[in-house]
Amino acid sequence: METVKLRNGIVMPILGYGTFQLDVKDVRDCVLGAFNEGYRLIDTASSYLNEEEIKKAIMDSKIPREELFITTKVWVQDAGYENTLRAFETSLKNLGLDYLDLYLIHQPLGDYYGSWRAMEKLYQEGKVKAIGVSNFSTERLVDLCMNCSIKPMIDQVECHPFLQQKELRCVASQYGCQIQAWGPLCEGQKDIFNHPILVDIAKKHHKTVAQVILRWQIENQVIVIPKTKQRTRMKENMNIWDFRLDKEDQEAIEKMDLGYSEIINHQCYTTAKWLNLYKIHD
Repeated sequence: METVKLRNGIVMPILGYGTFQLDVKDVRDCVLGAFNEGYRLIDTASSYLNEEEIKKAIMDSKIPREELFITTKVWVQDAGYENTLRAFETSLKNLGLDYLDLYLIHQPLGDYYGSWRAMEKLYQEGKVKAIGVSNFSTERLVDLCMNCSIKPMIDQVECHPFLQQKELRCVASQYGCQIQAWGPLCEGQKDIFNHPILVDIAKKHHKTVAQVILRWQIENQVIVIPKTKQRTRMKENMNIWDFRLDKEDQEAIEKMDLGYSEIINHQCYTTAKWLNLYKIHD
């Protein structure tokens, strides 16, 4: 497993396992399967409502805690200083852990400045190894970075060949913030696995399209957390360390960038309304 070093020196796997939209009944077995295939970075969120199932997988795996890198996120409903501190303790209990490797603000909505102050406190107390944000666009990220004591170490955003986040990657690097991709395979949309550019590159390297996409992300220093229920796909996604893309491959993939999302538009007012209305507890 290759790794990246965050701005504060914490070492993080560059390839992990995502758990968004997994059926709760499948989460324990899926995470155990990922552990067995060599994954050590597990990404979840309080809004995924699966932290307790991940706890079961962690306990059953018998993997030493120091070998794992566990990420979760605070939801919009729990934005604000005191709310975030309470939400953190709830997530920690749900996961059965005494510290988190990475804690993220899930959306740039509500009192996320209050949330950030709480996360700075948690970080300073050693309860979290690294803190960051998710779904922050360039202007939101810059604004937070210029008005906080500890700058975000991660910005987890949608990133794949159709939405390459070139400007955000450039801006984030100015603040020592690492980009992490959710939906690195575009959630299988837009027939991405049959795209002619990717198919040709895959044939050239005797790899699958998924492997080419993940390799492209990693070579651009983007952390990836693909999700799959199938053990064969888990193994396939992990088998990307024995080839490299050349300049021609990189240039061809760059031409695929649409510059916008067809999965979710975080700059749309209806998205902000929907995310604010989504409740994960009473």
